Amino acid sequence: MSRNLRIVLTVLLLHGAALWALQTGLLRRTAELLIPAMMLADMAEPAVKPEPEPPAPPVPVRQRVAPTTPTPLAVAKATPEPSPEAPAPVAPATPVVGSERPLSTNTAPVVVAAAPRIELPSSDADYLSNPKPPYPPMSKRLGEQGKVVIRTLIGADGVAQEASIHQSSGYDRLDHAALATARKWRYVPGKRAGVAEAMWFNVPFTFILE
Repeated sequence: MSRNLRIVLTVLLLHGAALWALQTGLLRRTAELLIPAMMLADMAEPAVKPEPEPPAPPVPVRQRVAPTTPTPLAVAKATPEPSPEAPAPVAPATPVVGSERPLSTNTAPVVVAAAPRIELPSSDADYLSNPKPPYPPMSKRLGEQGKVVIRTLIGADGVAQEASIHQSSGYDRLDHAALATARKWRYVPGKRAGVAEAMWFNVPFTFILE
């Protein structure tokens, strides 16, 4: 048996059953039983409404806020009130030195005493007649020459008290001849403020071959 034939036969059987049910009233009973049962089931089950989905949270929008410069507040300085118990300032007293009479601004000039005049000794006076130192013969033969300075302490009477070689000529014979001559000479004594006194004096002697 083919498939199509089977389908046609099934449809015809269903239609035939349906007609038979209508004729016998079985379909009506079935309908009367099914309809109240469906209504009772609908009444027993509460209607459940689907919960709405929560809305999506809004996306925050960043806003640029301009920086605000704080405004300086003027603070008034509190002026300290004078305390009623504080004593009034007292001007410092001017110290009084010495007598109460005002000091005179006219001061006497300070007189500085002038230094006394000093006159050094001398050996060049014509009246002294001091001879020249003798030239040692050996020094002449050897050609010794030079300058000798004798440091001499001349007393108030013009006489040499002490003598020593201050500068040598380099030759002992010339130095000793000058030293002996300086001790024999006479001198003009040195003076301080016109008064003769003992003073040191350098006496030069020069030995030159002619």
